[in-house]
Amino acid sequence: MDSLVLLIFCLLAGVLLQRVPSFPPNAALTLNQYVLYAPLPALALYHIPEISGGFELLYPIAVAWICFAVAWVFFGALRRTFGWSRKLTGCLILTAGLGNTSFVGFPVIEAAYGKDALGTALLVDQPGSFVVLSTLGIIVATLYSRHQVETATMVRKILLFPPFIGFAVAVLMNVADLHFPESVRGGLLRIGNSVTPVALLAVGLQLRIEKRSKHWGFLGLGLVFKLLIAPAVIFLIYVVLLNGTGQVVRVSVLEGAMAPMITASILASAHGLKPRLANMMVGVGIPLSLLTVAIWYYVLEAI
Repeated sequence: MDSLVLLIFCLLAGVLLQRVPSFPPNAALTLNQYVLYAPLPALALYHIPEISGGFELLYPIAVAWICFAVAWVFFGALRRTFGWSRKLTGCLILTAGLGNTSFVGFPVIEAAYGKDALGTALLVDQPGSFVVLSTLGIIVATLYSRHQVETATMVRKILLFPPFIGFAVAVLMNVADLHFPESVRGGLLRIGNSVTPVALLAVGLQLRIEKRSKHWGFLGLGLVFKLLIAPAVIFLIYVVLLNGTGQVVRVSVLEGAMAPMITASILASAHGLKPRLANMMVGVGIPLSLLTVAIWYYVLEAI
């Protein structure tokens, strides 16, 4: 519950700081860059070297990959049908295709299933959402932000993306069975924990919800996909088709229902992909998801 209060507090603080004349106008951009360069790599280096397990890990890991792939196909088809711009399509793929599986997901999963379920939630987030953001997310952001992109440029963007560098180093450490001393891990965790307040403050600084905004229809469509269609796809695959049961499956479906990822909105904004819509997806999606996630929880408890 404390984490959810922090989410709402930081988001509102960012909105209020917009009204402070002396506050730097480019503060959101600076905060976005900080999130990408420091806490996200720190979280990868803290968590991934410690992950271990077998085939059952594929259930939670695959959640983000499935949701993002479906979003890419879904919004790509709508772009071809209705002639949407590349920037609008890229924004919706990123923000509706990636879920807030840690900042919102972790406290919700702990409240629903206890601390033991956080291990499964971590697998949804780190090898799942985090890696999708650092690879496919960069590809989408690059492809949809300009008309022609050289493959070498896109590969270079991925390889030099700070969260991807942190992830790659962490995976190598995991494979080599190398671990940081507890003192170093404690420092990484402290840096990593700053991502939630800083990222939400940046979102709040850029959040402008206008009654006459042209984005309302796209916002509604994006949130319907993220909060209803995406988890329904995971439910269909894991529960209906694969007959999955148990806590791992329930956590996986519930994580698929989380609000749009904060960092995905930051990535969209950094590439000029409809920044206002990207931030509205997070600003409206987080409080709305608390209701829809509760509905999914009772659906899962009923089976």
